[in-house]
Amino acid sequence: MAVSLAELHTTINSLLRTEQFKDYAPNGLQVEGRSEVRKIVSGVTASRELIEAAIEVGADAILVHHGYFWRGEEQAIVGIKRKRIELLLNNEVSLLAYHLPLDAHPEFGNNVQLGARLGLIQTGDLGKQNNHPIGLVGRLSEPMSVAEFSSLIAGCLAREPQVIKSDEGAAKIETVAWCTGAAQSYIELAVAAGVDAYLSGEISEPTVHIAREAGMHYFGAGHHATERYGIQALAKHLQEMFNLEHEFIDIDNPV
Repeated sequence: MAVSLAELHTTINSLLRTEQFKDYAPNGLQVEGRSEVRKIVSGVTASRELIEAAIEVGADAILVHHGYFWRGEEQAIVGIKRKRIELLLNNEVSLLAYHLPLDAHPEFGNNVQLGARLGLIQTGDLGKQNNHPIGLVGRLSEPMSVAEFSSLIAGCLAREPQVIKSDEGAAKIETVAWCTGAAQSYIELAVAAGVDAYLSGEISEPTVHIAREAGMHYFGAGHHATERYGIQALAKHLQEMFNLEHEFIDIDNPV
């Protein structure tokens, strides 16, 4: 079956409550393609490789977490951006992108979906920004050593996390805070929450020292790897709602 692009766009905006967020890029329809959608391809980032793969499988629309037109970037449509947008327009493929609204959603959100995949039991949030949760706090179903939790992450996400083990940290991890993507700067919120470990996507130089000195273990599991699941959950919901075709295409990214 098919749904109009306009109805699909309105539905997603309503589901994710996009009007409530101040974001770094526009949420919603970023490039307009054909007026009817029968097949959606979901992915993490609207790279040229994802666009080419979506065109190859006959997608009418691409649904991503990382789209275009970020605050502070060059506004001119030249170079890499021009080639990406040209591909979309020439093939009448729409691009819909949702950033913070997808991170924070209580059902389809990246944080909720990552927690579910790892079997984490959510007990609260890491903090709030504009009345929306910044990451989540929870616990493991049973305590694990640093090595065991690292192995769990590697098995679930198909990649080895970068681990900063604090000599002053808990011998067994029971409580965990997590926030997907480039959320290493929220580590001090995790310290304030008093958890044994903090899991995010990326890591930076200060992260190491804060974790060690705070007596908290840190796990950097990859920006891309931690944000693969929200977009799939959202797309599957739309697939069922409108009886659409859906395919998730994973363009691997080691970061």
